Amino acid sequence: MSSLETKPLSERFEHLLSVISGQKFLQNQGIGNEVPFFICSYEPKESIDMELIKKQLIKQLHQKGVHVLEINLYDLAIELLQKRDIFQQILEIESSVSKEELKELLQNVLDSEEHLIPAISKKLQDSDFNILFLSGVGEVFPYIRSHNVINNLQSTAKDKPTVMFFPGEYTHSLESGASLDLFGLLQDDKYYRAFNIYEYKV
Repeated sequence: MSSLETKPLSERFEHLLSVISGQKFLQNQGIGNEVPFFICSYEPKESIDMELIKKQLIKQLHQKGVHVLEINLYDLAIELLQKRDIFQQILEIESSVSKEELKELLQNVLDSEEHLIPAISKKLQDSDFNILFLSGVGEVFPYIRSHNVINNLQSTAKDKPTVMFFPGEYTHSLESGASLDLFGLLQDDKYYRAFNIYEYKV
């Protein structure tokens, strides 16, 4: 864990603002030929504070001429369910099916490759932005997994930086590669080609 991750939120905000508004970051420099994906992790108990920081970041970046497109995965999931006229139906059956059945149903109708990524791709094409913020990761677990989103987005969102706000820990080790541990509890052993934004030097 980066030492910055344990610093007060005000210090983390200053780091995020200086990094994200810098030309080095906006032009995808300093990351080799990797896809410009960054993880901004935080403790789940800081979720409300991080939401405020994110809004403040978007506002101050806009004042600096840096335009952010924010996509909240939870809002997007509801939008997709409503577009397909199944949102009300899911609400009606929720109390009569098991959690496992509901999870399988949602995983099918919100499949990352088939539905979620094309919807994100359309938003990217329809927007004029410099950087993509992805949020709502905790709210869509377990029917949308962050590693599926990241892996499938690599071919779509590779030209401009993407920052995923993640309630948990992003850890690296030589033995197992990198791992996103949602809420600091649910370890996923998939490999991620993303950078810890707290370790990015201005």
